[in-house]
Amino acid sequence: MSDSSTEPFLVFGAPRIEAAEIAEVEACLRSGWLGTGPRVAQFEHDFADYQRVAAGQVAAVNSCTAALHVSMIAAGLEPGAEVITTPLTFCATVNAILHAGLMPVLADVDADTRNIDPAAIEAAITPRTQAIVAVHFAGRPCQMDAISAIARKHKLALIEDCAHAIETEYRGEKAGSFGDFGCFSFYVTKNVVTGEGGMIVGRDQAHIDRARVLALHGMSKDAWHRFGDAGYRHYQVVEAGFKYNMMDIQAALGIHQLRAVERHWARRKAIWQRYQHAFAELPVTRPLEAAPDTRHAYHLYTLMIDEARCGMTRDGFLDAMNRRRIGTGVHYLSIPEHPYYQQRFGWRPEQWPRAMANGRQTVSLPLSPALDDADVTRVIEAVHATLR
Repeated sequence: MSDSSTEPFLVFGAPRIEAAEIAEVEACLRSGWLGTGPRVAQFEHDFADYQRVAAGQVAAVNSCTAALHVSMIAAGLEPGAEVITTPLTFCATVNAILHAGLMPVLADVDADTRNIDPAAIEAAITPRTQAIVAVHFAGRPCQMDAISAIARKHKLALIEDCAHAIETEYRGEKAGSFGDFGCFSFYVTKNVVTGEGGMIVGRDQAHIDRARVLALHGMSKDAWHRFGDAGYRHYQVVEAGFKYNMMDIQAALGIHQLRAVERHWARRKAIWQRYQHAFAELPVTRPLEAAPDTRHAYHLYTLMIDEARCGMTRDGFLDAMNRRRIGTGVHYLSIPEHPYYQQRFGWRPEQWPRAMANGRQTVSLPLSPALDDADVTRVIEAVHATLR
């Protein structure tokens, strides 16, 4: 192995940005239309095509967090209602529930898939429960047949957090199509990148129309329709909405990122499978292969570092990889590990033991179409050297 001190730092989750994206952003800047306009409309249309839904069933926003927040309001949930979600997720999932004036309730994950356990959802339901937020962890779909059945049985709204799951499918259907809403992320580390950005996919036309209005101040028309070449159009404020709109500068990236999504997916899959083979004999727990009748988005590649098996802690592994100039991530410390939620709700990690164990052992390795074969070799060699 080469001297790691002379190697460039391998950034975790660096996106692949190509000439088409750069040219489109430049064209956007030269056009004079930087805010929500024709490129956002094009991106929405293209994303609807990719998701196999009608163009009017999607709304672009400035983050997946915004998508989740607006979806919960548009779903018409009562203030203070309980919303069941996973403890093994980014804080934004729970924060969006709180911002919507709702009460988060955690249901533990399956130890192997790391997705929310349908049996745990069922056990967490009370008369105050009105919704489920299912998170497709790392690009692996949740058990949507079981979760959808629970939602129907108890007449609950179902919202899918698809931040990791743009390409994900479950039994031939797209992630985001099972629930009342599907919420997607285009953050810089995601599989389609706009820097910051998100998308809402809605099943019910009235709900997605309301979500679109809520995402831009509650106004009846956006800037493109107010100031376009058809002449000025008056707007009306119909709700107290939010400033959550996507800009054309962001959509300029997204249009071409989406056109490359299948090519990038194939590259991430190849890297993911190379990791699976390379680490087969190491004293680590690798992620499960994709289940039959599903499509994995290969958003994250996670190893479990058990101190008893590996001879080092997870955090020791992170530090050792950093010294070898390999960027890593943690997805995620379980939600009850964080002081805010402990202080507000009295939560303790031990209440959700499977999420706690995963959160304390998991580490994510670089997985991006921007990695070349030499970069992947560096990661593999660093993992082997660290665990030796």
